[in-house]
Amino acid sequence: MNLRELFENVPDIEIKSLMADSRKKRPDSIFFCVHGMMNDGHKFIPQAIQNGARVIVHSEPVTDKDPNVTYLRVRDVNAVFNKVADAFYGYPSHKMKIYGVTGTNGKSSTSCFIRDLLNEYMPAGYIGTIAIEYGNVKLPPLLTTPDIDDLHGILKDMCGAGIKACAVEASSIGIDQGRVDSIDFDAVIYTNLTHDHLDYHGTMENYFAAKKRLFDMLKEEAVAVTNADDPYGMRIVADTRARVVTYGIDNDADYKVTRYALHKDRTIFTLRCSGMEYELETNLVAKFNIYNLVGAIAALKETGLAMTQIIAALKNIRQVEGRMERIDLGQPFNVIVDFAHTPDGIEKLCQYASAITPKDHRIIAITGSAGKRDTAKRPVFGRLLDQYADMIILTEDDPRNEKITDICNDIASGIEKTPYVVIEDRYDAIRQAVELAGPGDTIIIMGKGDEKFIYRDFGREPYEGDDAISREVIEKYWFYKGE
Repeated sequence: MNLRELFENVPDIEIKSLMADSRKKRPDSIFFCVHGMMNDGHKFIPQAIQNGARVIVHSEPVTDKDPNVTYLRVRDVNAVFNKVADAFYGYPSHKMKIYGVTGTNGKSSTSCFIRDLLNEYMPAGYIGTIAIEYGNVKLPPLLTTPDIDDLHGILKDMCGAGIKACAVEASSIGIDQGRVDSIDFDAVIYTNLTHDHLDYHGTMENYFAAKKRLFDMLKEEAVAVTNADDPYGMRIVADTRARVVTYGIDNDADYKVTRYALHKDRTIFTLRCSGMEYELETNLVAKFNIYNLVGAIAALKETGLAMTQIIAALKNIRQVEGRMERIDLGQPFNVIVDFAHTPDGIEKLCQYASAITPKDHRIIAITGSAGKRDTAKRPVFGRLLDQYADMIILTEDDPRNEKITDICNDIASGIEKTPYVVIEDRYDAIRQAVELAGPGDTIIIMGKGDEKFIYRDFGREPYEGDDAISREVIEKYWFYKGE
């Protein structure tokens, strides 16, 4: 694409790629001097030029300009980056139905439910924490919400593969940094808001404001689907131009769950909407998954999918990897793997474990907390586990350059009565829980889900995932006992 197709009054330069990370080699590219979480792109202009940038888009003065490079000073680099990326990749989000999902917990599950239900009727994709998936393509995740260039590039690839819709997880940091500003959303679902990312946002009100920004920028033709039971649910849609639709269990809502029954391996519930009641059954478990599923149902019905189509597709909905995933190899105790890494997520998982565990049996909890992230929630984890668990195993969870024992001690500061042990190696922690478990007990493994990496001080290290390791240790160490 020629630079003149993207900017006015500029030289005739053929542009082959866009760049925001100066470390990547991008020949004949435009480098955007974006202010990131840690660094300012203006500091890396020389490196960007060395790696192929022929045009620099910047907002601050630049000295020592390279005479072979074109410099374009703008007021807002991020806004220009969004506009250019959208055009450079051919406006892909305008050619698909785009469903955004935001909230502290439930983004991955709700997004995957949307993809699975849509896939019965049209090719659909997913971008988020678990993976990038469409058709036969499954790629490792980037960020929960990828950077501007990556996000538009992925959507273009989806369009090229014939994908007609995509569910995109929209994180608060991604929204705040403007990564989705040029995405043409047809529907956005709000799940909930609880303690998380306060190391970045500072306060819950700032955290809320970041989420709300997504709803404030929706087009009039879009639909804003919000959780009527959440304290922030109606505030978040207060200023949106989009049509507002509500869902809930406890409060009145457009999509209202009037009755539900939770079982160890399935959930049955009654959904009332548009003057009709529907009896639904799913292999998903736990009350919070009812919220996630109903939020997805509301978004799909409000964007054109008939309720009869949705109900027919429910039988094929997949258990989301690493999200309330039951690991069942025939062992006489429950093993549940979940991505829970917030106080609210941990409490809901513990509540579900309590509901399915007989009174005379134990809940064995395994958790850690991410290094260099929101340390205030660590003692809260301890207090919650102290309330629900009978045995606690503290272990690593993306320690980065913090000592694992220091992180575990922070969590342990909230534990008063429940026995706990620190086992730094996560594989060994899971193995120990399996060896301790007796018939009727429940093991809950929190924090990593199906993630295939652990962040250490040197970067990402490969990791099998809690789900894979759980299966492995059950086969090796429980069945080995011959029980």
